[in-house]
Amino acid sequence: MAISLGFHIILAALGIGFPLITLIAHWRGLRTGDNHYLELARRWAKTMAVLFAVGAVSGTILSFEMGMLWPGLMGPYGDVIGLPFTLEGVSFFLEAIFIGIYLYGWKRMSARLHFLSLFPIVLAGIAGSFFILTVNSWMNSPAGFEIVNGEVVNVDPWAAMFNDATAVQYTHMLLAAYMVSGFLVAGVYAWGWLKGRRDRHHKLGFIIAFSVAAVAAPIQILVGDTAARRLIDAQPAKFAAMELVTEGGSNAPFTIGGILVDGEVVGAIEIPGLGSLLGTRSFDGELPGLDDIPPDEIPPVNIVHISFQVMVAIGTGLLLLSAWFAIRWWRKKSLPESRWFWRLAAVSGAAAVVAMEAGWITTEVGRQPWIVWQQVRTADAVTNADGLIWSLILITVVYVGLATASVLALKRISRGFASGQDVATPYGPPVPEATGD
Repeated sequence: MAISLGFHIILAALGIGFPLITLIAHWRGLRTGDNHYLELARRWAKTMAVLFAVGAVSGTILSFEMGMLWPGLMGPYGDVIGLPFTLEGVSFFLEAIFIGIYLYGWKRMSARLHFLSLFPIVLAGIAGSFFILTVNSWMNSPAGFEIVNGEVVNVDPWAAMFNDATAVQYTHMLLAAYMVSGFLVAGVYAWGWLKGRRDRHHKLGFIIAFSVAAVAAPIQILVGDTAARRLIDAQPAKFAAMELVTEGGSNAPFTIGGILVDGEVVGAIEIPGLGSLLGTRSFDGELPGLDDIPPDEIPPVNIVHISFQVMVAIGTGLLLLSAWFAIRWWRKKSLPESRWFWRLAAVSGAAAVVAMEAGWITTEVGRQPWIVWQQVRTADAVTNADGLIWSLILITVVYVGLATASVLALKRISRGFASGQDVATPYGPPVPEATGD
């Protein structure tokens, strides 16, 4: 399940953010009459289609895994969380339909109608991810049911979807998707910039994608802070593990780095009082500590703490890189000239992916030993079937194959662009003649 989620979450993020980036390019092309924007939108549409197809496969595998690997969850609670899965399926089909319309509409539709077909793609991606995230937020803040004589009764699927964790958790994921998509796409053009490709195509491709990520970055920091502070009361064990708070109380330090060894923090930098200040806005504010948690309910502390620190460190770095870009653009209306900026921009996409994966690990591992917080333990929900190692091997092979096929398909599309083998549009840039190389 971890391998499946770790693979699929990247495609899910691109499924949310890439359509918006494409929409912005297409809108600018129609508004300004600059065919470079339309060329970008047309090329990105093909990439978007490939990523959507691969994401459809990995998402289908995940849907089967939910039923096969977690009978102790889906059996008793299927009625509670079944609705968002159904609505996500509807969103998926709508997104697939309109991606097809947009992809094949370049030579067949009016400019206005073709552009408008992008909006259902953007909205379906947002909606589909929302429905899935409501399930995960429900696992962190269960609602919409009652337990009577050991049975789940009085099910309210809407209350389950709109639980206390939904708003902040989904907003956090949505912004992460925009950052991952923006920095990944911008990284491609930053790499080209370093290789001397300073044409308008690379400049616009970088500006659009990087701007989307740069706008999301500072908002994400604020939302992340809200999400973390919420855990003080909602999931104190996760919070204590994230912040490596061994002893609860006031004036708690802020811990940078370090691991927990035999109950002692080793190799950390501690700033006295800052933990309480960040968590409660007061040095006298009290934070929960690992000493307040029953021993059998403490999550794997080092994994949670390290993953949280990685997410925060990379997020802060991406925020500073975004500020560098924004200040330069505000002062001189031009891109930064420093090669260090372009080197960092080239790896920003990979860094954003690592940060998102680290955040997901923090969320999932930090909830342990519960699969549904304070309701169902992971050990009681997981299947006891034999032979799971073989399905693990098979799934790993499948994902390696999918990743390889994706890279090869995208490289082939890229070669087509380079050779001029592109599609014409009735209102966009003409198809250049093939060079033969």
